[in-house]
Amino acid sequence: MSILILGLVIFLGVHSVRIFADDWRTAQRQRIGALAWKGAYSLLSLLGFGLVIWGFGIARADPVVLWVPPVFMRHLASLLTLVSFILLAAAYVPRNGIRARLHHPMTLAVKVWALAHLLANGRLASVVLFGAFLVWAMLLYRAARQRDRKAGTVYPAGTLAGTAVTVVVGLVAWAGFAMWLHRVLIGVAPFGAVAG
Repeated sequence: MSILILGLVIFLGVHSVRIFADDWRTAQRQRIGALAWKGAYSLLSLLGFGLVIWGFGIARADPVVLWVPPVFMRHLASLLTLVSFILLAAAYVPRNGIRARLHHPMTLAVKVWALAHLLANGRLASVVLFGAFLVWAMLLYRAARQRDRKAGTVYPAGTLAGTAVTVVVGLVAWAGFAMWLHRVLIGVAPFGAVAG
């Protein structure tokens, strides 16, 4: 569990600089240059992410069960992850109404993804992992909205076509991940019997 927690501290810590020290971040980028900042940011992110994966794998091998979620929570989690994939697509598809309305769909995607996994998993490692991401995403979303208000940011209006493409891309990505990639990468089949 300690490796998982260390990985989360590094990964989420690096990704929290804009939440807690945005002025310091700006000053450091100016001092060392944007390229050096991005390089250090990327290296620390990869280190943290690797430790999260390693630590979570170790914790899954010897699980501490806090509770056993009812089966319907898996179905709810599947629905919520579908929403999460659509929100994620909204961060990249241009001129979609979801981004125009919500402004930071990727952060919302992480919030929904984390909540979905908290509902469907009752093991300590899952609670630590997904709970940490949920709290981080909530803080990040709040900070991003505050920056938008301070800067007077205006998001372009979405189009029906952009929104339709967003939903289709999200649905296709969700189906591919839920039906195949989740089992391959994580070892758990959301709609199958593979335990994990």
